[in-house]
Amino acid sequence: MIPVKGYAAQNAQTDLAPWNFERREVGPHDVQFEILYCGVCHSDLHQIKDEWGGSIFPMVPGHEIVGKVVKVGDHVKKFKIGDLAGTGCLVDSCRVCKNCQDGLEQYCTNGHSQTYNGVEQDKVTPTYGGYSNSIVVHEDFVLQISEKLDLAAVAPLLCAGITTYSPLKHWKVGKGHKLAVLGLGGLGHMAVKFGVAFGAEVTVLSTSPKKEEDAKKLGAHHFVVTSDEEQVKAVAGTFDFILDTVSADHDLNLYLSLLATNGVHICVGVPPTPAQLYAFSLIGGRKSLVGSMIGGLPETQEMLDYCAEHNIVSDIELIDIKDIYAAYERMTKGDVRYRFVIDLATL
Repeated sequence: MIPVKGYAAQNAQTDLAPWNFERREVGPHDVQFEILYCGVCHSDLHQIKDEWGGSIFPMVPGHEIVGKVVKVGDHVKKFKIGDLAGTGCLVDSCRVCKNCQDGLEQYCTNGHSQTYNGVEQDKVTPTYGGYSNSIVVHEDFVLQISEKLDLAAVAPLLCAGITTYSPLKHWKVGKGHKLAVLGLGGLGHMAVKFGVAFGAEVTVLSTSPKKEEDAKKLGAHHFVVTSDEEQVKAVAGTFDFILDTVSADHDLNLYLSLLATNGVHICVGVPPTPAQLYAFSLIGGRKSLVGSMIGGLPETQEMLDYCAEHNIVSDIELIDIKDIYAAYERMTKGDVRYRFVIDLATL
């Protein structure tokens, strides 16, 4: 076994603290890489506090992981020692169901293996994430990272990036479309970057007037303050797509009213309580309310390659791992532009 240092929550009532544990030895198809940076996702906080239920402790969070390969198995073909590598939200899946065969491992019907707070495909062995200094992953779930980009700023692409890239690609959002991005946080700022890069006319919808300047800097063409009735009224029935990144409770009926006929409201945020939805919000305009969750391995690699070609990364603030709770507190208040990333050299 490989000794590893990390930060873990021992239960839902305790704070993250240093914890030594072990990774498996590198098998024939495995890649071991030294973790250099790990992004901080809001779901990390939800899961260490067991706010979604079913948390597995001890828990080492982190699923936006990038680093450098230090060892490869005898049969590994995609990586060599010294390569940059990354792992996102998944470390394995059944490989045999239709979704896995189609490169949609995120929808594995037999249960994929999450990078942390999950179990390996043996359904017993817990998985531990990227708030640590090393990880071992099957090469099929390791991603190639270009040296063209700032490595720390690449980390959030493995969750925030693919979570917004995937639905925009699936619904073929691009030139000639009016796209509204609801919320300008870790997910939202990536949605703006991709929407603009794909050629859509992008509007940011936000409750905070203070974010207009940032939205425009990110490339958004328009900005609407959703607490201003006149501004909301002016854009009613105009958007082809709304990409909803908000994880706080909000009124979907209001935003559905902003869609044009045949418009699509895409949910990628996860509010804590079920939404109340009126049928008339959908049938009046043949509108669709849909959802999307990260992306499969082929699409995630496609996104990383696209980002390298178009010089797209996340806007980040690099932190020391000992400051993780201060970062969580600021993240909860929306006080981050736009993703915290842990420098694992501080572990």
